[in-house]
Amino acid sequence: MNRKHKNIHLKFSLLTIAAFGLATISASAQLMDGQKKLTRADSLRGTLSPERTCFDVKFYHLNIKVDPKAETVAGYNDISLEAENDFKRIQIDLFENMKVDSITWKGQQLNYSREYNAVFINFPETITKGSNQTLRFYYSGKPIVAARAPWDGGFIWKKDAAGSDWVGVACQGTGASLWWPNKDHQSDEPDSMMISVAVPSDLMDVSNGRLRKKEDLGNGFTRYDWFVSNPINNYDVTINIANYKHFSDKINKLDLDYYVLPENLEKAKKQFQQVKPMITCFEKYFGDYPFTSDGYKLVDTHYLGMEHQSAVAYGNKYTNGYLGRDLYGSGIQLRFDYIIIHESGHEWFGNSVTAKDIADMWIHEAFTSYAEAVYVECMYGHNDYLKYVNSFKTRVLNDGPIIGPYGVNQEGSADMYPKGALMLSTIRSIIDNDAVWFSILKGIPIDFRHKTTSTDEIITYMNRKTGMDLTKVFYQYLKYAHIPELQLKKEGNATLYRWKADVPGFDMPVKIDTGKGWQLIKPGSEWKRLENIQPSAIKFATDLYYFNVSRQ
Repeated sequence: MNRKHKNIHLKFSLLTIAAFGLATISASAQLMDGQKKLTRADSLRGTLSPERTCFDVKFYHLNIKVDPKAETVAGYNDISLEAENDFKRIQIDLFENMKVDSITWKGQQLNYSREYNAVFINFPETITKGSNQTLRFYYSGKPIVAARAPWDGGFIWKKDAAGSDWVGVACQGTGASLWWPNKDHQSDEPDSMMISVAVPSDLMDVSNGRLRKKEDLGNGFTRYDWFVSNPINNYDVTINIANYKHFSDKINKLDLDYYVLPENLEKAKKQFQQVKPMITCFEKYFGDYPFTSDGYKLVDTHYLGMEHQSAVAYGNKYTNGYLGRDLYGSGIQLRFDYIIIHESGHEWFGNSVTAKDIADMWIHEAFTSYAEAVYVECMYGHNDYLKYVNSFKTRVLNDGPIIGPYGVNQEGSADMYPKGALMLSTIRSIIDNDAVWFSILKGIPIDFRHKTTSTDEIITYMNRKTGMDLTKVFYQYLKYAHIPELQLKKEGNATLYRWKADVPGFDMPVKIDTGKGWQLIKPGSEWKRLENIQPSAIKFATDLYYFNVSRQ
């Protein structure tokens, strides 16, 4: 579904790795590495060329057999589309290490050519605007193996404690086309999807949506048909293959289903009790769970986690915090399971509200990191919210813009997590009206529900809802590496003050205390004056904003 005008990251990228002292290693590995040389392959993946904009995906039926012994995937994807313009050629994406077996349309084999991970398909006649077409793309091969899922995209072929196969996939940033053919761009999602996965009959597959059918194929394999009734972005499409145990629960009208390894069943029954209060908090502040018709699942995975829509991957070892640690040092994170809270928050921000271009992935990660702080406020109060959100400052690197270059499948700095959340907290303080702030925070998932969007659309929305022009604030934190610096200097008995910032005319208001209580000032790029006060005597509400102060 091409959601026009309604509108990677490697999961837990530099931010998370930094928590364990591996920042340098991670930085060199990240997709958003500022030293990365952009290539023709990047453009093919990230650009909305005429071969992509000429059609709108309506439905996928992915029908595959996964063989853990051979570590192969084989089958087809039926791609149903509507022509946005007349065309004779389209681009579908599939990694070049995967084999294209054939592509058929109306009983005919179509000619195609390949360039890097793009497959250009030629039709024997002009496909006319407004027409609906379905082509079948047969393929097979050994998908790339993730070296360190979910940081590196690929398949995960593992064994559980009993020696049974345990298979998963994580591909955000790297691309869903590493294992199935699709239009691999975040701007276009199918309205719905069928995922049919045949696996060895002693195992089961858990994918997105609801299980429609289970069929023994009589050849040692059993097929599971999962139907997704909502739009879904490509990297959220998933398979989880193991000897799972299943248990379930319910909150209001939402079905909660849990699939875990047998040895984890009792631990999961205890740890997953955090889901219901989390859903209650998130629905209070962000609106109804966006995929009620598909249900909510947590699925035991060998890797840490991923926000696979309606089938959230869980690998936090049934501990609170992040693998039993507090990423930010506030102590608060050890009260809850970081992976459950963060990855589930993506159901609202990332899965339902999706950035059109990977360059704008801050829409996913900043809002979801801030959702952690909202959860803390909901569960433990405003003071702990402030303590938690300010602890993000320990992980900000200010190493580059949060927004990446558009059209080349490249995201920005991993500061999109902590710095993005701090930006939102700062904007909350600028608005200085929680009724308005929380109406916006809930309004975005409601008004952009199941839509793709962009930075400028989010800014325009927030400007309209607040009656303020927040554009300069957004641009400073998102488009530049450094945070604003409030400069103070003494002049006689007075203090002069101004902003040092990259955005021309930056004029963010902040609260200060000169000994007479808190007051609001609005510095600009030119010096302003406070009489009868020395710079050293001025206090700043640094728990409400994120900026630096220099005193001369």
